[in-house]
Amino acid sequence: MPTKPRLHVPHPPARPGEAPNFSYVRLSPAGAVPRPDVNAPTREIEYLAVDLVRVLDDNHTAVGPWNPHLEVHDLQIGLRHMMLTRSFDERMQKTQRQGKISFYMKSTGEEAVSVAAAMALRPADMLFPSYRNQGLQMVRGSSLVDMMCQLLSNTRDMCKGRQLPVMYHSVPGRLFSISGNLTTQFPQAVGWAMASAIKGEDHIAATWIGEGSSAEADFHHALLFASVYRAPVILNVVNNQWAISTFQGFAGGEQASFAARGPGYGIPGLRVDGNDFLAVHAATQWAAERARTGAGATLIELVTYRAAPHSTSDDPSRYRPKDDYERWPLGDPIERLKGHLISLGEWSEDRHAALARELEGIVATAWKEASGYGTLTEGPRLDRDLMFQDVFKDMPAHLKRQRDQLKAELG
Repeated sequence: MPTKPRLHVPHPPARPGEAPNFSYVRLSPAGAVPRPDVNAPTREIEYLAVDLVRVLDDNHTAVGPWNPHLEVHDLQIGLRHMMLTRSFDERMQKTQRQGKISFYMKSTGEEAVSVAAAMALRPADMLFPSYRNQGLQMVRGSSLVDMMCQLLSNTRDMCKGRQLPVMYHSVPGRLFSISGNLTTQFPQAVGWAMASAIKGEDHIAATWIGEGSSAEADFHHALLFASVYRAPVILNVVNNQWAISTFQGFAGGEQASFAARGPGYGIPGLRVDGNDFLAVHAATQWAAERARTGAGATLIELVTYRAAPHSTSDDPSRYRPKDDYERWPLGDPIERLKGHLISLGEWSEDRHAALARELEGIVATAWKEASGYGTLTEGPRLDRDLMFQDVFKDMPAHLKRQRDQLKAELG
């Protein structure tokens, strides 16, 4: 008797009260995946979209052809940037809980995704972040005070009170404005990269989205244009397994890897251990060199895990096991890089603890200065006239009337 078609609904591997289950994550041994030439045809390297590029093994030793052979000093800088990112996150989470800022999103467990990639790129390359890429800001030297003022929407807010917290930007750091509308940065990055190529520059663009955002049409528009015009761009999909409370299977992660969508457009796809600082650095370096030599775009899937809630508005204990991050098979990016440096004889637990204290002090000092420019509960306040500015080059009559009316009513 013929069977009828049945609708398949993805199901998370574990719910609250159940044991964490990561058996669905396809792993490759560290050092096992070949590193092809940067100009290899896409059809010859499709295995990169299936296997997992890893460098650090279980003993924290760098192995295999993807080892970027970074200097110890660079590894220590990378560790510092990741630890500063985490310290910043912890402090801002606390301030939100204290009612001093309205909203925050931590990047706990995902620090290598941003820090390693930014360190592998050139300062003139243009970055198009998502809202969990604080590490990009740290590497590019963004002021902690300026970032905090944006979270506070105070008198020093770079967005002049017009944006949700965490929507930073930086002109000197070449960091494009973050948008709350998901995936807009993908086609923006491709367009910027196309313009760079038209101008004959060797600057490239890099951009990041979460795996849930890959379900947006902008994702496919970006890949099409990047493929057709061989735009010098790196398209990163951060697969942290959860789009708020929605498991990655609902975005198509059950059927194939997110990296596998690249070859369908003629673009190489790399599936990378996102908690391995060295692997992320090496994959970004490979994709950047490919872009600069005219071979076009690369789609990188960074396999990681969102250790913290999606945001301060989220409670992950309602949809996943409480101790799931402790069982995540790819570990913690900070602990893994720390272990690697210790194995090299270039770090210690005492030095690590001292650096953590130093960074906590830096963040605390920055917060004291930032809060002096105003908080949610204490002045000074933003000039309300700012809401009428930056819309038109010359303010039209109707906005002038509204501004004058507001002044008359509020004094």
